[in-house]
Amino acid sequence: METPTHEADEFRSEFLLLLRSRRSAQVPLVVDSSKPVENPIFQSPVPSSEALESCPREHIDNLNDKLKEENLHLHTEAAEQGRLPLLILSLKESSNQRRPAIVFMHGTNANKEWLRPWLEAYASRGYVAIGLDSRYHGERADSKTAYQDALISSWRNGDTLPFIFDTVWDLIKLADYLTQREDIDPKRIGITGISLGGMHAWFAAAADTRYSVAVPLIGVQGFRWAIDNDAWQARVDSLKPVFEEARIDMGKNEIDKEVVDKVWNRIAPGLASMFDSPYSLPVIAPRPLYVLNGAEDPRCPLGGLVVPLKRAEKAYSITASPENFKFRAEDGVGHEVTRFMIKESSDWFDKFL
Repeated sequence: METPTHEADEFRSEFLLLLRSRRSAQVPLVVDSSKPVENPIFQSPVPSSEALESCPREHIDNLNDKLKEENLHLHTEAAEQGRLPLLILSLKESSNQRRPAIVFMHGTNANKEWLRPWLEAYASRGYVAIGLDSRYHGERADSKTAYQDALISSWRNGDTLPFIFDTVWDLIKLADYLTQREDIDPKRIGITGISLGGMHAWFAAAADTRYSVAVPLIGVQGFRWAIDNDAWQARVDSLKPVFEEARIDMGKNEIDKEVVDKVWNRIAPGLASMFDSPYSLPVIAPRPLYVLNGAEDPRCPLGGLVVPLKRAEKAYSITASPENFKFRAEDGVGHEVTRFMIKESSDWFDKFL
């Protein structure tokens, strides 16, 4: 029987092989200073930030005056999308003590500027808080349809991985950078995100052990289970243009499970097979992982999590760290992040970082 360590190494080897197969030329790990974004691009109506604004923060008078703000671009590869925009907030301190850091990922069609209340709350509590624009979002979007256009291009050409995986590559390169910073403890780097950002957090933690604590919010799901159990519609509706394009190309009158399967395999190979949650969640063990979803979320149906959660629980048990794994589906909640989730994730990071 394979050990959890062997399975994790095998998973990461195969996953990194896929990521590297779609890379442009490698570049040195260079960081450039940039300016704050005055009018960030939202590719859909601006989502509510009420839950983020509820995040626990220290009561510091004139907090904005005491925050250090860094606007940077990290070069992750030679391609056009290989400039990763970063917004980093931390407290101005004279101490040279290394601090814990957390990477925050926005949802579909949002951007790093939307994350600011969340970043400020963690920075007030002594964390180095890092927000970034995922691929084809924020500073990396040239139009309000940039992300959907990239998904369609991937379906047609198969040369990029804009759904989840390309941004995970950026997160691996980001870990290279963060572990070199003198103000960050390289053994205390967490990651979290909402919806698409939750998927980014989940896969980044699976791919890179330098993310020592992970809290994916409303993102973890079973892609194969959804196809096999006719529960894919809500997820597909969130990315409808690429599935419509595929339907037309395949000569179908409507989107069906065959269309869904082929699209996933084209724009994110292995997402509904070898890299799906039954295989990717367990490899995060024994690092602390808290999965938070809505019990009524049609994009992340609970039926698709039965097997992944059982396998994760087994992996944490085998690695003698059952207390490091937690799952909560908030009753009566659909696909939305709540104050409860924000507070729970905050407590989890405080406990382990």
